[in-house]
Amino acid sequence: MISRDASLQPPRRTRFIDGLNGAMALARRTGLAQAPVLEKEALLDRARAHTGLEDFGDPWFEKPLAVLLAALRGEARLNAAGQWAAQAQIEKVLHDRLWAQQWFERHPEILERPLPRPVIVVGPMRSGTTRMHRLLSADRRFSHLRSFETISPVPRPDFRFGGKDSRQVLASRILRVARLANPRTLTIHPTGPLEPEEELGLLVSSFWGMKHEAQWWVPSYGRWCEQQDAVPAYRQMARLLQLIGWSQQSSSLRPWILKTPQHMLDLPALLKVFPDARLIFTHRDPLAVVGSAASLAWNQTIIYSDQARPEAIGREWLRKTALQIRRMRDARDHIPRERMIDVHYDDMESDWRGAMERVYRFLGLDIAPALPAMEAYQRRTARLKRPPHEYSLEEFGLEPERVQLELGDYVRTYGIAR
Repeated sequence: MISRDASLQPPRRTRFIDGLNGAMALARRTGLAQAPVLEKEALLDRARAHTGLEDFGDPWFEKPLAVLLAALRGEARLNAAGQWAAQAQIEKVLHDRLWAQQWFERHPEILERPLPRPVIVVGPMRSGTTRMHRLLSADRRFSHLRSFETISPVPRPDFRFGGKDSRQVLASRILRVARLANPRTLTIHPTGPLEPEEELGLLVSSFWGMKHEAQWWVPSYGRWCEQQDAVPAYRQMARLLQLIGWSQQSSSLRPWILKTPQHMLDLPALLKVFPDARLIFTHRDPLAVVGSAASLAWNQTIIYSDQARPEAIGREWLRKTALQIRRMRDARDHIPRERMIDVHYDDMESDWRGAMERVYRFLGLDIAPALPAMEAYQRRTARLKRPPHEYSLEEFGLEPERVQLELGDYVRTYGIAR
């Protein structure tokens, strides 16, 4: 929710990160820890040595990785803990790529699994995509990712059907650290290891997407990505969906429920890889979308950098939101009308069941079998009583009039409530 008594200063990070950063800086000064490695060839070599494997799959990923690493070294102003976390995250992705190729070689039937008619929720950050995604994921007629599967899309080499999956343990640990680092991030986007989650990690497998921009100050990387053809990243995403479906032992006939705001920038690539996708577009007042997106990015960036600037983050997420909307509108001109539906955030707030009934008519499905699970999700969410996400445009150097001027045509075109 937008804060009524907006402070001009956004929240600071937790003392846990201050302590961790100080300890890591001291360890490096005294020789107890080595400086993190943020060079591409060195990271690739370390991943090969760690896994004993050589094949990363499609080498296209090396291009965005190189640009991201340059931005991390030159723009992100990472603190000691941030440098260590960046190396650890990148190495984990590289390990997963190597292990994925090993699974594909061991079980070529994985890449033969169909991915029929996925239902994809497309909307700006903070526009209600998560709620829509989780309500649809409650329907057992669909397949969905769980949080631990987007954190770690690739099963470990010792994975066995029906056995204990170490990825769930890792996800629990990562989420515990995230709560210590900045509990506000889990207020903004609550999750748990088994909760339905978006496919963000599957795009990260190619070092692609806004996840990096919401975590680190890397504007040159973001602008580079905006000029590239995203098809290779989406092909890798499809391969990982096939692997996850195989590891879940789920029917390959069940459509996937997918969503991530990145799709707004990449709709042509998305539809090239998933040509029979059905699209649910979510819409919300840009005053809330931009403020909330900037708040999410701020609360993550301050974990990894001591020099984040709220005004810069505000300007960047206003620009990014405007670009998302422009590209989404351009792409919609080439999508058959019967393949898409628009759903407004306020309609979901006032009558979620009525809005979902309209979605199910669009999908050609009876909502009745799914309603008990959806209602259970609604009750469970209400019981959690998490504190509201409070933010303001002013915290990030933005005035409502500026946002309205830049995004007013979007509001008028789609009849978005103000």
